[in-house]
Amino acid sequence: MTKIKPVNERELVLGILMEVTEKGQYSHLVIRDVLGKYQYLDKKERAFITRVTEGTLEHMIELDYILDQFSKVKVKKMKPVIRNILRSAVYQLKYMDTVPDSAVCNEAVKLAVKKGFSGLRGFVNGVLRSTSAGLGQVRYPSDPVEGLSVRYSMPVWILKLWLQSYDRQTVETMLEEFQKEKPLTVRVRPSLENIGEGGGRPPRGTGAEAVWPEVLKLQKELEGEGIRLEPHPYLPYACYLSGQDYLGDLQSFREGRFSVQDVSSMLVCEMAAPKPGDVVIDVCAAPGGKAVHMAEMLRGTGSVEARDLTAYKTGLIQENIDRSGLSNIQARQMDARVLDAASAEKADIVIADLPCSGLGVLGKKTDLKYNVTEESLESLVKLQREILTAAKAYVRPGGKLVYSTCTINPSENLENVHWFLEQNPEFALRDIRESLCEELKGDVQEKGCLQLLPGIHKSDGFFLACMEKGLPQRSN
Repeated sequence: MTKIKPVNERELVLGILMEVTEKGQYSHLVIRDVLGKYQYLDKKERAFITRVTEGTLEHMIELDYILDQFSKVKVKKMKPVIRNILRSAVYQLKYMDTVPDSAVCNEAVKLAVKKGFSGLRGFVNGVLRSTSAGLGQVRYPSDPVEGLSVRYSMPVWILKLWLQSYDRQTVETMLEEFQKEKPLTVRVRPSLENIGEGGGRPPRGTGAEAVWPEVLKLQKELEGEGIRLEPHPYLPYACYLSGQDYLGDLQSFREGRFSVQDVSSMLVCEMAAPKPGDVVIDVCAAPGGKAVHMAEMLRGTGSVEARDLTAYKTGLIQENIDRSGLSNIQARQMDARVLDAASAEKADIVIADLPCSGLGVLGKKTDLKYNVTEESLESLVKLQREILTAAKAYVRPGGKLVYSTCTINPSENLENVHWFLEQNPEFALRDIRESLCEELKGDVQEKGCLQLLPGIHKSDGFFLACMEKGLPQRSN
């Protein structure tokens, strides 16, 4: 008797694509929810769902361009279900050698029929057969910017924006990096004796001395579970994690022995360099990685208040706090734009990792590039300045304001810093070079700012700046 599968992976892929492309949902959240619901699927099936969904979204401009070469009905005129069935099928044809072309075509036709489009089975079959036969002859646009847009599925306006600030080679390097499959970056939780008296990391050695014992211990443990943990070159507690399926299945993750966090985010805390007893306010903290990191660096002293706008976001922060087991940190729901008079000049460190265009993390949030607009960039800059205006009030004299974004757009980064310093002369850039590894010191701008670029640096695209509030001048 033939066993009928309870769920079809391609149907789940279609459902995710419909949620993202037609309803505007965030792909990483929809994928997470679907994989959580269907945890009983084996690792191979879950990997297929993730790869096809993320790959289809990542390459969507190119896939639409290819489809328009072989279909009499242009992609924009197709019914949404058929459009997404064809997109995911062409992704498999072009980028997945492990799936036979005939199987891709047959499964797409079956799915179209199952979704009530039996009258279009011939259309779906014909387009995909033609595409399969002609993929090698597809001609890409000759215009340099249009060519980059199609090959790397990046909107033209974003490319033009980047080319105003970066040379073509740098832009193409970033585009290539966005499309590479990369391991997860995690932060391994150290024991208190390895955090260092100044709150930051102790001086780095070389070789084995540059990696903390907790990393080596976790590395050996995970190796027994078929999972690879490799040290990151920038920080002794940062690592690459690969080979995992569902993090929630790992006891070490549930116990809070490591957290998912990009190394760029870890550098925020390194730059802040908290001292035992410091009071820290993180004004846009969700999901809480930096706030928990700061609480660890305080060695159980001081306090960290991790704030965010909604109950959902503060719930995410609380999950991270609960997993960490730390008692010197709390989550609080608050609008970062609204001045909290009770916190005026109470914080030694204010973390302002603010809402931004996210143009530095397009490799992780593949659908973001289709939703952000030129108009939204202007409104984001305005929002960032509103939050900075409120957040500055919480910094006590001699304290630090650390500003960061996960974008590579200068108007949200260095230009915002210049604006802030002009408006607030009591603040000045603090030299961050001693907080960084040798590989990054040469990239520091104006002694207190660091722009990380995908493919150029071993991190997400990310901007960091550390500004110090001067002590009051004594009168004679």
